[in-house]
Amino acid sequence: MVCLELKNFPVDAKLFSNKTFNLSGTLLLSILAAVLSVAAIIFDWMAGNSSNPGGSLAIPMLFCAVAVAALGYWVVPMLQWLKTGQVIREDGPKRHLKKAGTPTMGGIFFIPVGLLAAVVWSGFSGEAIAACALTLAYATIGWLDDWQILRRKSNKGISPKMKLALLIGFGLLFCLWLALTGGENITSIALPFGLTLPLGFMFWPLAGFVLVAQSNSTNLTDGLDGLMGGTGAIAFLGLGAIVASTSIPLAIFCACMSGSCLGFLAHNRNPARVFMGDTGSLALGGALAAVALLSNSLWSLFIISGIFFVEAVSVMAQVGYYKATKGPDGIGKRLLKMAPMHHHLELSGWSEITIVAVFYSINCLLVWLAFLLR
Repeated sequence: MVCLELKNFPVDAKLFSNKTFNLSGTLLLSILAAVLSVAAIIFDWMAGNSSNPGGSLAIPMLFCAVAVAALGYWVVPMLQWLKTGQVIREDGPKRHLKKAGTPTMGGIFFIPVGLLAAVVWSGFSGEAIAACALTLAYATIGWLDDWQILRRKSNKGISPKMKLALLIGFGLLFCLWLALTGGENITSIALPFGLTLPLGFMFWPLAGFVLVAQSNSTNLTDGLDGLMGGTGAIAFLGLGAIVASTSIPLAIFCACMSGSCLGFLAHNRNPARVFMGDTGSLALGGALAAVALLSNSLWSLFIISGIFFVEAVSVMAQVGYYKATKGPDGIGKRLLKMAPMHHHLELSGWSEITIVAVFYSINCLLVWLAFLLR
């Protein structure tokens, strides 16, 4: 990430102060849990699944939320004992330096809970197993990265080229499995109002790109206490509601992952007692992409992932603009105070918890829009 100064960016810091909104991490988590629970119950009622645990979204979501929250009270102290403290970037926001030493690699307990529950709850469905396998593969890549960071005691894990190669490799294996199990007939993307976008063979390069891009965008979004956990919970529940009409197993998978993210927030809300690390953030992106590819709902995923998309684009724009404006002294101009976007807002005066609350709200609106345009 590249740091910068942009003094005249038009943001009223006072408007977005904690005193204005009077928020706390616990209150924000309570509101989010209530909203997601009510949304899941309403969807189950609309779909006629309120009394059918096998087709419900609310029941597996709440089960995983409770299971992960309870498990965290054992795992988080263990991570502290193992000295898995996060190494904070020196060029990041200075207020983040106080987070140094907070245990990371939290994905090792909330991701497996969601995957195991999804496999069992779906009746060992092939689609759910495929989504779980891709998620687990991406979680393993993230774990390798987290482990190298801890081992070297720096914020540099495995090399970017190695990480990209592993993401692409497992993504290609997933696409190959999809093609061999009937996905060879996928040649178009479903759009709103019954329209389709024909792609032919180009669907497969796009599929590989989506897997890698989605995992990297969720990885970039994981930069504030509770940000990726909460937006992930919202995104999974929304995607689950959208795909339920075509695949109950994938809807259950999404509900389980949503609940796991929600349970993780019991320990990751501001101030965080544990971070998910790349183990969690890469896995979440891979899981979302896998479900969208299995259900041919890439358009819905694109809308739901609006926050993740903006975060990724802000980094690319920052780096690209800096390189394009380099002068003879080798120094370029900077588009944002710091990338990704959430750090720019921090340095513009927004409080961390307010950024998270605003992003949650925007993500809820995006999910609602995606549901209407499904």
